[in-house]
Amino acid sequence: MRHFLTLKDFTRDELQEMIDLAIRIKAQTKAGEYVPYLKNQTLAMIFEKSSTRTRVSFETGIYQLGGTGLFLSSRDIQLGRGEPMKDTARVISRMVDMVMIRTFEQSKLEEFARYSRVPVINGLTDSYHPVQLMTDYLTMLEFGKENPVVAYVGDGNNMAHSWLYLAAIMGFELRVATPEGYECDPEVVAEAKKLAERYGRTLILGHDPKEAVKEADVVTTDTWVSMGQEEEKEQRVKDFAGFMVDKDLMALAKDDAIFLHCLPAYRGYEVSEAVFEEHAEEIFTEAENRLHAQKGIMVWLDQHRFDDAEIEN
Repeated sequence: MRHFLTLKDFTRDELQEMIDLAIRIKAQTKAGEYVPYLKNQTLAMIFEKSSTRTRVSFETGIYQLGGTGLFLSSRDIQLGRGEPMKDTARVISRMVDMVMIRTFEQSKLEEFARYSRVPVINGLTDSYHPVQLMTDYLTMLEFGKENPVVAYVGDGNNMAHSWLYLAAIMGFELRVATPEGYECDPEVVAEAKKLAERYGRTLILGHDPKEAVKEADVVTTDTWVSMGQEEEKEQRVKDFAGFMVDKDLMALAKDDAIFLHCLPAYRGYEVSEAVFEEHAEEIFTEAENRLHAQKGIMVWLDQHRFDDAEIEN
């Protein structure tokens, strides 16, 4: 049983297989050819954190693959009334073919996967956002950035952690610039650096956005105030002064650099209106690619669902 919980669980070849599937399925979709790779299968979508892109992309994706999606918020199921995660897993996984969870703690996701009979996908946790990074990698390839220098500017959050793993495994240069006090989790950094050593790459982490962006092929950022951090907004805005990706900062990157943002974007905070609109084609191609990247992940997991399955129940 293979789950999609973090990028570090996969080899470079396995991640590339998922991307290749996404590229093929996207081309088929654009040609109006909907191949029922997951015919009659059901995807349960458990949302403890709400989302526009995650719900629409997974629900549309499973439909285009020949299956059905079930939207389950914490208000809709007994999990929201205190049922143990492992019991929810043992019930739902006997009724569906795959589960996507968007939640807070990574530990809750991992507990569900441990007791699940079917593949589980991380739709986002406070620690990682791996489906978004597969999306971003697909988008970089489409814009001709096959061996890029990537600059991530902003919070050392779940996006930054997933960028570290993606760069380490796929073997491209990543520079992360965060304000002091908002660095990435040291354990994630240490683990990512070990992975990077296998492929001869160095991950660069610091506090200077200008140094990170200089001559970069790809510049990316994320919101400074993630869901659940609203009370910290005023302090965070002060602490992140100088970290907005504006035209002056983008000018330090290569002339043909692209800008990515996982959305929603807050103009005037992590990105300026001018930069966002100038790079809108890249950003909204990236948004669309959530659909196609996730289809590639789901099909790959279905093909590998019986590999060394271990179920604790």
